[in-house]
Amino acid sequence: MKRLALLLVLASGGLLALAGTASAHVTVSSTNATAGGYATVVLNVPTESATASTRKIVVQLPVVGSVSVQPTPGWTFTAKKTKLAKPITTDDGPITTTISQVTWTASGGGIKPGEFQQFFVSLGPLPKASSVSFPALQYYSDGSVVKWIEKAAPGSSAEPEHPAPTLALAAGSADGTSAGSGDNASGTKVEKASTTGPTVLAIVALVVAAGAFGFAFVTRARAKAAAP
Repeated sequence: MKRLALLLVLASGGLLALAGTASAHVTVSSTNATAGGYATVVLNVPTESATASTRKIVVQLPVVGSVSVQPTPGWTFTAKKTKLAKPITTDDGPITTTISQVTWTASGGGIKPGEFQQFFVSLGPLPKASSVSFPALQYYSDGSVVKWIEKAAPGSSAEPEHPAPTLALAAGSADGTSAGSGDNASGTKVEKASTTGPTVLAIVALVVAAGAFGFAFVTRARAKAAAP
């Protein structure tokens, strides 16, 4: 039984290590992002350093006509405007300038080691593409800078060391909503959350646990058979 407990602890530790590694990157997510639509995106910024805090984050935005930044307690932000080479046509008229970059700076201690912070931006219309990138620069209190700007090599599925935060866009329908969205009680469109990640982790955990129990059972049976 002690061996079984050890195996289970090691298996759980391995799963947690995998989850920690996957979540350590700067990432971007959204529950309602569709190609050609408007969405609220969340930039998730963890501090990977064991000794320094994140003091500033600079994010490049895709070319869109409208950008609104939600204030974040403990942080100030500045927005960089850029003149568009080609105006964006909207129902309210053409848009000739847009916010291309947002910089958040900590007014306090920043994001300490082992912590993370979320930054919210509402923007659109998003490009009519399958995904958009949000390259980011993460500045630490010790002067180091991590550039989250890398892309996988063409034809390669290997993730680079510092991948650019990338948001997958659902195909937009005629009314500008996602085909996978539904209505809540207030009539607001709500994107159905994906359960693929949690499901896969649960299956892996069950397989590992079953293997550990099976190994312990066989070992115990052999020990009984060898006993005088």
